[in-house]
Amino acid sequence: MLQQKTRYKDFYKVMASIAIPIALQNLISSSLNAVDTVMIGNLGAAEIAAVGLSNQVFFIFVLILFGINSGMSIFTAQYWGKQDINSIKKVLGLALALGLSFSFVFFVAAAVFPQFILKIFTEDIKVIELGSEYLRIVSFSYVFTGISFAYSFILRSTGNAKLPMMVSAISLLGNTLLNFVLIFGVGSIPPLGIKGAAIATLLSRILETILILSYIYHSYEVLAVKSLKVFKISKGFLKQVMATTTPVILNEALWALGMSMYSVSYARISTEAVASVQIALTIQGIFQVIGMGLGNASAVMIGNVIGANQEKKAVDYAKKFSAMGIITGGIIGIIMIILAPYVIRLFNVSEIVSLNAVRILRVFALFMAFKFYNIILIIGILRSGGDTRFSLFLELSSVWLFGVPMVFIGAHIWRLPIHFVVVLVSCEEIIKMVVGFGRVASKKWVKRVIEYN
Repeated sequence: MLQQKTRYKDFYKVMASIAIPIALQNLISSSLNAVDTVMIGNLGAAEIAAVGLSNQVFFIFVLILFGINSGMSIFTAQYWGKQDINSIKKVLGLALALGLSFSFVFFVAAAVFPQFILKIFTEDIKVIELGSEYLRIVSFSYVFTGISFAYSFILRSTGNAKLPMMVSAISLLGNTLLNFVLIFGVGSIPPLGIKGAAIATLLSRILETILILSYIYHSYEVLAVKSLKVFKISKGFLKQVMATTTPVILNEALWALGMSMYSVSYARISTEAVASVQIALTIQGIFQVIGMGLGNASAVMIGNVIGANQEKKAVDYAKKFSAMGIITGGIIGIIMIILAPYVIRLFNVSEIVSLNAVRILRVFALFMAFKFYNIILIIGILRSGGDTRFSLFLELSSVWLFGVPMVFIGAHIWRLPIHFVVVLVSCEEIIKMVVGFGRVASKKWVKRVIEYN
């Protein structure tokens, strides 16, 4: 009995050491994003829509980066469990090479063709003009994001979640202060409006990259790249890593495209509808931070024990995290329903935008228990277990075979109010959870992706 209590205590101690810093990092990020949205909201609904739709490009880009680094983290976590540092450096080299390649592609597309991209989402000329101005400037930040992402993920996978949290906090606080100064103008600095928001974003991402690299090369030399040898990857190693990572990259990229299709439909309803969804998503991000913390903690802990050849413990961890996700998500959902009208009042928007944002936020709240479970399922259990192909199938079938058809039917054929369209789309979380339960129970998701000597 005493041994079991000690085991549980150790589990929660390790979980807290990973989940709390990641949750705090996401809380800081989401809170400051909310402050940014409040600031931009003072400029008008068109400005909120312009930034929201412009950030769809960044959203797709970031999720591809998330896919690359999430896939690489499967190996990093298992190699860390095996204490194979040389292989971890090879994984880092591959993550940087892939991340920077995609960064360059997205930079060129956003800098050269911003109007063409925005016309996919909206026909509102004012939104396209404002968004193009924003996108051209922000596109320069993509390269820096590619570098900081690779190091942040590798640090988390080796159990160092505090540094990415602190770096994120400093850069995001800087972003908020710069936003205030550059959007509204202070002293001799003229108000730059939406252009100021873009410059603030670029500068904060440069700062984030400088801070994280400074720490790595000064205090965490185990991950410092001091030779181009880390980029010399054997065909065998590349094949081994990409066999598991490619489904994760496809998963994130195609899921992001699915989410963008949702935005296309919302924009066809009205500019006000896009603004309402943007505000609700920003607030949901704040309430969702615990789920992201649990998801990332489960990925690291399950990956570590599989790497240490302790598959029974991995299954036990999966059960614990699943239960925590459902319970925590349900509690957060209730809090969201109660607080929805109060938090929306922070935004200086029209009555119709405010009313729709409250309704949408409450819809999100009703599905929060399902969402928390699915975050842990996809990011934590399936990926850390190496079951990336099933994860790909589950995500894409729920979004593209259900979510995307429903959003187009609801918005274009049935012409439902925006909050009812969001209800239809959110039902894909239920489908994902039901199918996911079966996969976890089967234990087929436990796969060792590294060679064990």
